[in-house]
Amino acid sequence: MVDSRLADDGTAIRRRRECATCGRRFTTFERIEEATLMVVKRSGDREPFDRSKMVAGVRAASKNRPVSSEDMETLAGEVEEAIRLLGPEPSSQQIGVAVLDRLRRLDEVAYLRFASVYKGFEDIGDFEREVGLLGKATEPKRRV
Repeated sequence: MVDSRLADDGTAIRRRRECATCGRRFTTFERIEEATLMVVKRSGDREPFDRSKMVAGVRAASKNRPVSSEDMETLAGEVEEAIRLLGPEPSSQQIGVAVLDRLRRLDEVAYLRFASVYKGFEDIGDFEREVGLLGKATEPKRRV
């Protein structure tokens, strides 16, 4: 082996080698293969985790709100990282709660929109109850 170093921002190892027979050099890249996450649905069915579904839900909840695509991707990355720590088969409920937790800090209106679908709000009372809980969890806005 001639040389070994980190590549691709630390996500791979680049190795330079030399053939002992012919003397030619070649390079290989080694990357970690992440285990596939299987989401356990409420019905008990399992399906592969699809990050794009999560981003689509956050995008829909954030429509016409000051939430950038970068914010959504950051949120998705944080959620994916958190659920990977839970094991290879997180539940859809665990994923939903993780999204809600981060969305609450990002944008309260987007949070309420996502919560209304995720929690299955049926009437205005459900919204009032959630807004009341949200109000208790956040500091009041200061007037300038």
